[in-house]
Amino acid sequence: MSNSSNASGGGIGLCGFVFLIFLFLKLAEMGTVATWSWWWVTSPLWIPIGLVLSIVVIALVFAGIVFLAGALLGKKRGPTRLRRAR
Repeated sequence: MSNSSNASGGGIGLCGFVFLIFLFLKLAEMGTVATWSWWWVTSPLWIPIGLVLSIVVIALVFAGIVFLAGALLGKKRGPTRLRRAR
C-alpha cells in the first residue's frame, strides 16, 4: 500500500480569514466595522502584497547600490597587470 495522499496544503490563510470576518461584519452592519471604509475592510488582502512589494523594492535598491559601488570602485583601481619576475 502507498502512503501518499492527494491532499494539498492550500486554503484561504489568515489574511483571507480576517477579510471574510471583516466582510461579514461590514455587510451585516455589526460593530464598528460597519462604519469602516471599504479600503479598510479589504486591507487584509492588499497590505501583505504591499509589504512583499516593498521588501522586493528595498532589496533591488540595495543590490543596485552594491553593484554601482563595485563598478565605481573597480574603475578607480585601474587595470592590474602582473609583472614578470626576472
